[in-house]
Amino acid sequence: MIFAPWLHKDGCAEMKQGSGLWMALSVRFLLVVMALLGSAPVFAVQVDEILGDPVLETRARAISHDLRCMVCQNQSIDDSEAPLARDLRLLVRERLKAGDSDGQVVDYMVARYGEFVLLKPRLSWHTAILWVAPLAVLIAGFFTIGFAVRRQAAGGRLPAVAVLSEEERRQLKAIEQAQLDSALGGRRT
Repeated sequence: MIFAPWLHKDGCAEMKQGSGLWMALSVRFLLVVMALLGSAPVFAVQVDEILGDPVLETRARAISHDLRCMVCQNQSIDDSEAPLARDLRLLVRERLKAGDSDGQVVDYMVARYGEFVLLKPRLSWHTAILWVAPLAVLIAGFFTIGFAVRRQAAGGRLPAVAVLSEEERRQLKAIEQAQLDSALGGRRT
């Protein structure tokens, strides 16, 4: 049965005959649309937290988006539903209502909770390793790969094996026999 009626001269007749197929595909399509709409980002900010002034609310959302939830640790306080995140969101809004600038609010939160509260740590001497380490590991990896490739290119060939002369073969056989005799304790079987 052809599902695309525009590809078949009797497409409409095909669709009537396969109405069960049409229904199944319609239901699947609706389920996919509902799943995509249901996966839209939902913010944890509750109605009673929202400020009356839209400019202050926009600033509060921007600040909250950059602050880490101490409970969830990988979510911003804007996305987290944890009670501590709610308290931090309310604290941000209180500081904004008191007239603090965005920088002052962030500085207040850092002074109170430490640099860990920032989702993106500031570049300073005590956080330099966070910023430099990935680059250092990447450079070390490139050097390691480069040295391995150079070593394999230079020493990848096996050295030529020297052929033993007849005298050397006899000496080797005598040594092997002496070792075998000493291992057997001088006994021959």
